[in-house]
Amino acid sequence: MSTPFPFTAVVGQEDLRLALLLNAVSPAVGGVLVRGEKGTAKSTAVRALSALLPAVDVVPGCRFSCAPAAPDPDCPDGPHEPGAGTRRPARMVELPVGASEDRLVGALDIERALAEGVKAFEPGLLAEAHRGILYVDEVNLLHDHLVDLLLDAAAMGASYVEREGVSVRHAARFLLVGTMNPEEGELRPQLLDRFGLTVEVSASREPDQRVEVVRRRLAHDDDPEAFAARWAEEEAAVRTRIVAARELLPSVRLGDGALRQIAATCAAFEVDGMRADIVMARTATALAAWAGRTDVLAEDVRQAALLALPHRRRRNPFDAPGLDEDKLDETLEEFGGPDDDPDPDPGGPGGGDGQPSPDDAPQGGDTAARPEAGESGQPASGAGEQQAVRASQPFRTKVLTVPGLGDGAAGRRSRARTEHGRTTGARRPRGALTKLHLAATVQAAAPHQRARGRSGRGLVMRRDDLRQATREGREGNLVLFVVDASGSMAARRRMAAVKGAVLSLLLDAYQRRDKVGLVTFRGSAADVALPPTSSVDAAAARLESLPTGGRTPLAAGLLKAHDVLRVERLRDPARRALVVVVTDGRATGGAEPVVLAGRAAGLLAAEGVASVVVDCESGPVRLGLAGRLAEELGATAVTLDELRADSITGLVRNVQGTQRTVRRAA
Repeated sequence: MSTPFPFTAVVGQEDLRLALLLNAVSPAVGGVLVRGEKGTAKSTAVRALSALLPAVDVVPGCRFSCAPAAPDPDCPDGPHEPGAGTRRPARMVELPVGASEDRLVGALDIERALAEGVKAFEPGLLAEAHRGILYVDEVNLLHDHLVDLLLDAAAMGASYVEREGVSVRHAARFLLVGTMNPEEGELRPQLLDRFGLTVEVSASREPDQRVEVVRRRLAHDDDPEAFAARWAEEEAAVRTRIVAARELLPSVRLGDGALRQIAATCAAFEVDGMRADIVMARTATALAAWAGRTDVLAEDVRQAALLALPHRRRRNPFDAPGLDEDKLDETLEEFGGPDDDPDPDPGGPGGGDGQPSPDDAPQGGDTAARPEAGESGQPASGAGEQQAVRASQPFRTKVLTVPGLGDGAAGRRSRARTEHGRTTGARRPRGALTKLHLAATVQAAAPHQRARGRSGRGLVMRRDDLRQATREGREGNLVLFVVDASGSMAARRRMAAVKGAVLSLLLDAYQRRDKVGLVTFRGSAADVALPPTSSVDAAAARLESLPTGGRTPLAAGLLKAHDVLRVERLRDPARRALVVVVTDGRATGGAEPVVLAGRAAGLLAAEGVASVVVDCESGPVRLGLAGRLAEELGATAVTLDELRADSITGLVRNVQGTQRTVRRAA
């Protein structure tokens, strides 16, 4: 087994290390979500923590790590009699992004359950992580239903498996740690709230600190054992401190003054629900125990707020997590109680206990959302480049879907064959059986009962009788925006409305778990402002900074969209695309621009690409050019007003109907 990088050798990242240690002291805090750019020691610190956790006593032979002194009465391997056990190190279990539900929660042997009436259960990763660490790298890329199962188990301390009337429950208490890069997409606010603490990490900009990071990394890679030995004393000291803090934790007093500060802080920052108050209280208590104190002080409440509240303040999907520290200090001072420390130092370590101060880390991956140099191209003769205008207020849009039945990643937009959803039929299982279709299974077995010598009440089952349920749900799509940024769109009020409409569609894409891409065209060329990504935040930032001006190379924009779709089909062939063209339909610049635009549109239509044209033409005189473009694309044309959810009905039906007409004509 390779020697992990020592936890105490990690350079900087004080907030990250503190949050992990607090959860090691008190797992009831609820886990840690680590947000940050790649290469910032997120995974290194998490893996190193497992070596600091105290060893655990387990019942010999129990697959669910029951404690010998108090075994789980509902353990599937039980019942266990209290007694002596064996000691082993605490485990760190990694959950892969592509894991199945059965791998996470465990699987029942349905064949034995039906034929023999026994609960043959194969434990999953939740059982393996019990009394240890469950680590999810790139948790924002994990399927939503797996995240729901994971967080439910973490909150309840138990995992439940229910299949066709057969139920298994086992304990699942673990320290949950998730890491994510915001550039690759965000978690839903509901899921963010389920993580107890969050920390933002970024690479240091100090040359001396970066030098030390490289020096330690190279030393570890050259001789891991010798490097770990140099840090063994520091590791042992932290391990001893964790044990002492755990023992002190039940004696820590959370006074009325600290409780008032916690409640006032959550109310001042308008945090939804009561989970934040509870997490802050547990975190402040763990901070006091970590510092070796039995009383919670104002500095503990302040540090708890900095760790527990930033990710709970996202009011919409495009808000970056953060906390106004001046407002926090004012609230703590206003609601300070008589049992607070008389001279706390909110910005520094508490009472010489080595507790690090909060970092001024940048918020929310803004670097990934800056427009790339040269994305706008050179404006041709005509209207000059204008400054970017802000988007108007977003609104709820009509649902745009891709016609047909897909097989893409789970989401909430278009119809698809999925593992979760309504049952539509049955088939023979390919590989392991995951969703039993009971009626079809019984129907397959019934004709063979006499030949199999059935004598009792139960069915005589064979593996060939089993039938897998086929289900229909929703998938996420690639929504590729092709936005006209030419001079004809440059009127400030008009462009603000256009950006507001695209921002509304981006919000819809975020909620429906789509990938998004952004192609813009103006001047003499088209550019990929944002390659297809799961980070809708990045698309919104690129849209906000988009300038306008120049001619209208519509054909170039459509051809660029065609190229993007071609490459994306190679990367992710199961994900279907929806192209949203936002334009007034004008085509200028070059020889025969209108003819070229028609040919480019015909190329997309011939490949059956589902498209929608958002007609941005305004004014008393309308040329209807966007409508003609929609006909050439085989798409539906909608105006900005018609895009609103409270306007025209049947938009989805029209999109699908048009696509069917195009396919028949082809």
